[in-house]
Amino acid sequence: MNPQRTIFIVAVVFAAVWILRADEPPVVPLWTNGAPGFENLRHEPEQAKDYWVRHINNPSLTVFLPPKSKAHGAAVVIIPGGGHHELVFNEEGVKPALGLNRLGVAAFALKYRLARETNSPYTIDNAREDAQRALRLVRSRAKEWNLDPDRIGVMGFSAGGELASMVAFNPAGGNPEAVDPVDRVNCRPDFLIEIYPGPLGIPEVVPTNAPPAFFLAANDDPGPARTIAGLLEKYRRAGVPAEVHLFARGGHAFNMGDRSKLATIKNWPQRMSDWLADNNILNPATPPPGAK
Repeated sequence: MNPQRTIFIVAVVFAAVWILRADEPPVVPLWTNGAPGFENLRHEPEQAKDYWVRHINNPSLTVFLPPKSKAHGAAVVIIPGGGHHELVFNEEGVKPALGLNRLGVAAFALKYRLARETNSPYTIDNAREDAQRALRLVRSRAKEWNLDPDRIGVMGFSAGGELASMVAFNPAGGNPEAVDPVDRVNCRPDFLIEIYPGPLGIPEVVPTNAPPAFFLAANDDPGPARTIAGLLEKYRRAGVPAEVHLFARGGHAFNMGDRSKLATIKNWPQRMSDWLADNNILNPATPPPGAK
């Protein structure tokens, strides 16, 4: 082969690879030097196959920003499920992020440490710390990402819903004395979205300053159905706005509904979109009802 032609082909391949990488969403570690107490594990690679990601030792956010022409400042930290032993990252992280982008919402898909993975050194508290840190990190960089720091919510699927409950119902204020400026930032979400959530993190009493919420599950998925039915009653007692969708059928882990043959499940993201619009979360001029 002609040497010049070979050089040309190699250059085209490198250019194509560079373009593909440039199109990939950026990944931001939650901590620059790794998770506190586990810094020595941060370089251990993740494992990914089919639908799951495992062996997460350097928790991170994958950043999905909407087109500037659609962006209005709202943002959501997305916490995928997977039973705390794996992450269903594409179906419950990437796909919902892209759907939110179409609404003009910035999305940040969280990879958190997995407490129930075989031989895991982590606990559920470590996963909760990752979720809290994610909200702090997004809020601390609101100006950089053109976000409204008062319209940053959290969305959790299944086990991710448990972490969403933990940060929503027991929010930790920022520490003004912290050396790390991110730790000085409040991690309270301004709104809450839970899709077939697990039972962990649910308080006996929902506080009156809880964020307005959207809950969704299928009635033939008994655990999450009980969870959101109980949350609705607790929200009523707290006087905080909440919307619940409990579909007759659908089972567990229907993700964004695109693989389901049931119209209710296939179209559930539209119910969330309606709720976001009705609660002024897509409107930069008006705070959501019940926001504090």
